[in-house]
Parts: sequence; C-alpha cells; structure tokens
Amino acid sequence: MWERTLQDLIRGLRANKNDENKFIAQAMDEIRREIKSKDMELKAGAVMKLTYLDMLGYDMNWASFHIVEVMSSPKIHIKSVGYLGAVQSFNEDTDVLMLTTNLLKKDLSSTPADVAVTLNGVSSIMTADLARDLGPELVGMLNHSRPHIRKRAVAAMYRVFQKYPDALRHGIGRLQEKLEDSDPGVVCATVNVLCELARRNPQDYLPLAPQLFHLLTTSSNNWMLIKIVKLFGSLSPHEPRLVKKLQPPITDLISTTSAISLLYECVHTCIIGNMLQGPTGYSLARTCVSKLAAFIEDSDQNLKYIALLAMVKIVPTHPHLVAEYQDTILSSVDDEDISIRMRALDLLSALVNRDNLQSIVQQLLSHLVKPESSAIPSAVQSLSQHVIPSAPAKSPGAPSQSTAYRLVLSQRIMTMCSQNTYDNVADFEWYLSVLVDLAYVSNVDIGTQIRDQLVDVVGRVRAARSYAVKLMVKVLSDDTFLLHAGEPGSCSEVLWAAAWICGEYCGELSAPDELIPYLLQPEIASLRPDITAVCIQSATKLFGYWASEAAKQWTDSFLEDLKKAVDIMIEQMEQFASSTQIEVQERAANVLQLLIFIKRDVAMYKPKQEDGFSAPNAAAFDPVSEPSFPKSLYLIEPLFSSHELNPVASIAQASVPVPDGLDLDAWIVPSMQDRVTEEGDDGDVSERKIKRNKKGKEKESASRTKVKGGKKKQKEGRYQEELVPQEEETAEEKAERERLKAERLERMRDDPYYIMDDRPQKPSAEDVDSIPVVRLDGPLPLPKEEPRLPGLRSSASIRSTPPSFVVEKEGEMPVGVVITPQPSTPVPSSRHQTPNLLDVATMPPPSLPSFQSYEVPDDELRTSTPEPIKVTRAKKKGTSTAKKKRTVKPETKAGDEGTVIH
Repeated sequence: MWERTLQDLIRGLRANKNDENKFIAQAMDEIRREIKSKDMELKAGAVMKLTYLDMLGYDMNWASFHIVEVMSSPKIHIKSVGYLGAVQSFNEDTDVLMLTTNLLKKDLSSTPADVAVTLNGVSSIMTADLARDLGPELVGMLNHSRPHIRKRAVAAMYRVFQKYPDALRHGIGRLQEKLEDSDPGVVCATVNVLCELARRNPQDYLPLAPQLFHLLTTSSNNWMLIKIVKLFGSLSPHEPRLVKKLQPPITDLISTTSAISLLYECVHTCIIGNMLQGPTGYSLARTCVSKLAAFIEDSDQNLKYIALLAMVKIVPTHPHLVAEYQDTILSSVDDEDISIRMRALDLLSALVNRDNLQSIVQQLLSHLVKPESSAIPSAVQSLSQHVIPSAPAKSPGAPSQSTAYRLVLSQRIMTMCSQNTYDNVADFEWYLSVLVDLAYVSNVDIGTQIRDQLVDVVGRVRAARSYAVKLMVKVLSDDTFLLHAGEPGSCSEVLWAAAWICGEYCGELSAPDELIPYLLQPEIASLRPDITAVCIQSATKLFGYWASEAAKQWTDSFLEDLKKAVDIMIEQMEQFASSTQIEVQERAANVLQLLIFIKRDVAMYKPKQEDGFSAPNAAAFDPVSEPSFPKSLYLIEPLFSSHELNPVASIAQASVPVPDGLDLDAWIVPSMQDRVTEEGDDGDVSERKIKRNKKGKEKESASRTKVKGGKKKQKEGRYQEELVPQEEETAEEKAERERLKAERLERMRDDPYYIMDDRPQKPSAEDVDSIPVVRLDGPLPLPKEEPRLPGLRSSASIRSTPPSFVVEKEGEMPVGVVITPQPSTPVPSSRHQTPNLLDVATMPPPSLPSFQSYEVPDDELRTSTPEPIKVTRAKKKGTSTAKKKRTVKPETKAGDEGTVIH
C-alpha cells in the first residue's frame, strides 16, 4: 500500500528536475520489483508507469512477457492496461507475440467489453502471422450485433489486408456488405477502409461504384462524403462512364456546400478524374476556377496554398479560365509566406503565353527592385518607438529580399521566356532588355545563365542583332559591372556576352574604334580570365573590321589616324601580354605580333604621287599595280569573317556519320598490339615468385639462378630478332625511302591532326620552278568621297517598322546528314550576307579587294581528311637476319566528294 502510483511518479519527476536521471533510476528499480509481483493490481500499476517512461524515451522491451501476463487478466481494467502497454512497446520483432495468438482468439470470443479492448489493441500489434491466424475471427466480427464492435472490426480488417493480402479474397465480400449497414459509423468506417485500399489498385474496386454513388447522393455526413469523393477520384480514370454520372452530383455539392474541406475535395476530384473535359465539363471548370479564386482571396493561408496547387493542375486544360484571375494570382507573389510565393510562381510559369508574357515578367521584375532605404530616424523618433510600441517593420531579411528567393525568381523569369526555344517571346528586343535589367537588379549569381541567354538569342534571331549590339555597347560603356566584379551577385559575366556580341557582329556598330578603349581598359585585367580573353578577342575583331573599312574608303589623310590607332592598340595590348593567366597572355601575345606587323607595314607605306596625265581608274585595271592603301589593313579582318557562326542543332554531334572503313576499336599500328601481348606474357612469368624459407636458402638461390638464366635466354632469344644489325641500304632503297617519306610529309602538312616538325632541315638544292608566282590585283575603283574616318551604317537608316523575328530553332547539322526530305535553306558563308535589321538592301556591303589566290594544282587539293596510315611489319621466318621492311599502305576511300576551296 506504500508503492508509488503513476501520479506519484509524475510528481517526483517534476520535483527532481535537477537530478532527473537519479530519480528515474530509483523508479526503474522499484518498477522491476513491482512487475515481478504476483499481485495483478501491482503489476498493472508497474506497467502503467513503465508505459509513461517509454513515452519519455526509456526502453521497456525487457518487460514484454510481463505485459502479456497483464493482458491475460480477466479483469477489464487490468486487461486494458496490458493492451495499452502492448500497443506502446510491441513491434513485429517482439518474440512474445507468438504466445498471444490463443489469448487474442479467446478475448475475441469473450464479452463485448473484452472484444472492444482486443480489437483496439490487435489493430496496432498486427503482424503477418497474426493476420493469417486471426483473419477468420475478425471476418466473423463484421456481423456482430453491436455496432461499435462492427466498426472496430472493419478498422482491424484494414490491418489484416495490409499485412496478409490473401485475406482480401475472403473478406472483401463481407466488407462490401457493410456499405449498406444500418449504423452510419460502420458505413463511414467501411468507406475509409475502401478509400485506403483503392489507392493501390483502383480498378479492382470498380464494382463498388453503384453503392458508393448511392451514398454520395443520399448521405449528409461531410467527412464520409469527402472519402467517397476521394474514392471516385481514384476510380473515374479507369471508367470513363463514371465522369458523366458524377458531374451533376459533384456540381451540386460545389455549388451548395458550405464546408471548405468538402468543396476543395470536390474540385480536386474533378481535376484528377478528367471531369473538366468536353462541353459538359466547361461549366464545371468555370465553377471550380471561380471557387479556387475565392480561396486565393481568402485570409486563410492554407486555403491560398491549396487553391494555387489546384489551379496549376487546371491550367493545362483550361488556361483561359485561369488567366481571367491573373491579377489575383500576381497578388499572391506579394504574400509574406514564402511557400505561397513559390506556388504562385509555379502557377504563373504554367499560365504564361505569348499574350501575357510581358505583363507577367514586368511585374515579377518589380519584385526584384529593392526599395529605397528610408532616412535615418532622429533621436526623438527612436525614443518614441521604444516608449510607444508600434507594429514591427518588415525586416530586411524578409522572403522578398532573401537571396534564395531572388535566385528562384530570377531563374523562373528566364525559364518562362526561354521555354520551348522562346515560343512565348514575341518581341526579342524587349527580352534582351529584360536580360540586361535582370543583370542589374537581381543581385544574385545568375550571370552565367544571363550570358548564355544573350548569346543564344543573338545567335538564333538575326533581326535582333542590331538592337543587341547597341544594347551591349551601353553595357560595356557602363562601369557598374566592372566596379562590382568581385562582389557576390554582380553578374559580371554579362560583360563576356557584351564583348562577344559586339565583336562577332561588329558590322552593326556605327563607330567600332570608339568601343575598343572600353574593351582594353586596364580594369578589364581584374576580371575573370575568360572574360578578359573575350574582351581581347573582340577588340581584335573590331580593329580588323575598322581597318578593312578604312581600306575601302582610303585616302592619304587616314594615314596619321591609322598610325595613332595602331600605337594605342599596341600600348594597350602590351599590358595584357604580361598577364599571369595563360589564356589572356597567349591571346594578347598573338594579337600583339599581328599589330607589330601592321605597324611596320604602315611605317613603310608611302603615298603615291598622282600625276595629271594618268587616268583615275587606271590602277584598277593594271594587274601588277600596287594598292593605294597598306596591304596589312586586310590582315586581321579575314581571320574572323570567313564563316558565320550559327546555332548548332542538339543532335548534330550524334548525327556525324562515321566514315566507311573506320574502326575506332582497331589498333592504329597493328604491330603494337602484338608487342603489348608479348609484354603481358612476360609480366605473368615475372610475377611468379619462389617462397623463401630459412632452411632452404641454398636451394632457393640455386633455383632462382636457374629461373633467371632461363628468363635471360628467353629475353635474348626474343630481342635477337629486334636488335640484329641491319644491312646497309643501297642507293635505290634509300631513294625510294626518301620519296615515300616526302610524300607522307606532304600529305600531313595541311592536316591539322598531325603535328609537324618545324626544325630547320638541311639546305637542299633550290628548285626555281617550284616557286609560285603570285599576282596581286589592285583594289576595285573606290567612289570619291570626302575624307573621313570610316563609320558604320548611318544612324538615319534605323528601321521605322517593327521587324519580324524568326527564331532558328533547329540549328545547323553536319554536312551530308539528311533529317527530312525537305530541302534546307543554304547558309550564307560570309558575314556580310547576314540579313540584318537595317535597310541596306539598296546598298550591298562592299566586298574585299579581289586579290588573286595562289595557283595550286588540282591533284594537291586535300578534299577530305586523310585516312589513318596503317604501318605493318613483315614477319620474319626462322632466325633469319634479313632486314625488316616497313610498308606504308594508305587507304583511299572511293566516292569522296571534293570540297571547293575559296
């Protein structure tokens, strides 16, 4: 009578917070003594205290047998304590569960109170063995006279079906009868079980549709209706006829019910059950969208969240209905809850199209603009805030200004615009402006994505190149990105795209010489090496284009300006040639050598003295006359303008045809394969080692000597063939070998896949006949204009009508690959043939001076990449010391089409 009860244990825990472990250790000792007592009341009290301690994290698995003893008590209040302890501590690995089978069967056939307690407990401790053994008894309980017993039996049957699926074939029929039970609680429990079972195999429960439909139209229990509607949502995709049958009652529920949970489940079922399709589903879809819009405007955050989730699923079938509430959805982006913001972004991404893209993106961009910081409060204002508490201001770390949210928002804007290769973009000039604005206001690390988007858009959309070049000039002339390049979120990668676009499409510039100082300013060296290298390359392109344009409009007054421009370029390029970055240093050094060559050529140039008796156009028709401008002005520009860079198809690499006769797995030199095989065999022999022992060292050394001697003989025999002295070549053989070598070197000279030895060779006899004669034609007659530096296209030629943007979605494919039988449009091979935004149709761009190309015989033209040379070694028979012969057999592929070299 002096043992502590559960209430005493709880009071003691509260009183010993400072020394809780010591108190619990003492309590556990008392519980161990009490649980071994023969007094069932005392044992049940110990189980109750042990169950409470188990909830606090202390293990009670050691008392599982004693819990079974308490479960077997005939007294209901003690039996309830035993089942409570079993539910709390038993699991599938508990070893005493096999002892409870007969006990559970006995309790299931006892009084209704014992049956109720047993059903509650067995539902939690069910295992596969118990489900197999107790299945018949639980099926029998479904017909019990007491409704609360039938309801508990239905719930227990779900655990039986879950642990022992074979019981479904015997129990599903009896469970189906419970849908027509007289007690609403039993029916509700049955619907719950069927709803859970139908999640795995909905088609197996289609025969229950008539009974469930009757319950849907007659029941007034909202919770049961929710389960029935969910169940029909799982069944209707497998039975299309259910859709027409369910539309009227579900529409009535949506229109009349005041229960928010039931309303949402009806809307969700209409979406997943394909009930919004067809003419009859249109009115239902409009009703669902209007109800969800009302949820979004509700103050309950949970309703907003589920409404946004549901609308995302309606957009694919009825986007125009959701678009009517675009302003309501956009207002959710201003919500303080970050989860609602993300769901609103998902919905806007699914809702966007060509008509609403610009309005949506502009409003999303406004969320990235940071609000202006307010002025510093005065002392009086600060004191008043402490004296009179006011509403807390929005902290700077709010979701709208958090880095993670800004990153997601920026990426989502670019995804909306670029999906399906810019299908939603109608005005690419606007999109280029958005990308630049995003680089300024995002303040997150998305510079790489913006760079790729800028280059991709300009490469695919020809009509946007003129505007893109003008926009990139503004970016390069603004020092914002340059000053904040080292800061996080500076998006300095935009300078890479700006420099590349201005260099690649320099023909769209009005004054390329004015942009070069921005690309070569000293601060560029502090950027990342890849950005600096692109700036150097683009500056070289701009100078080459400017020089070629100067040659076309050459007058002697340009000479001083040209010398000054070359000196400035050399001075600016020298600072990059000493960079520690290898890529920057290499590019700058190469360009510097070209500029030095141009400087020397310009210094040697002497203006021609015109005499009054020569015809003005005589030089143009004289094939041997010198041009009137320095030849080196055309040195750089052809290096970058030979071919136009176009977008490449995504399957281009996989579509490259493998040449006939090419085996990538075969050895290039077959003799090397034999040598590797021989070396592998020798390696196997060398790995064999003799075990050492202390007693037989002399035997071991003798055997090792024998083995080594044998290996030495084998190696000598193998190398005897390889190291035999060769006989001296005759004069004919030497001449033949030299001729074959000269032919091989000539074939490999123009092949970029072979590295030639450029070391000086012995001087050979000079062949005067092999020296080519090159004749340089003079430049075309130039129109007489006023002396001025060459500019680009006049600013007056700006378009007055909006262009029609054409996106090159497919991209280029390898030569010879046929994807569709439709003839493809030939791609122009010259930069000047690229259609552009300006009205230059009446004045075609001037071509380069027609210098005559080198005359090369037709048999020396390399029409294709030469096949790999196979070197075979003649095998020797016996121990002959004959000289090894190497034969070169180049394979030729018939039917190769010749390419035209311009």
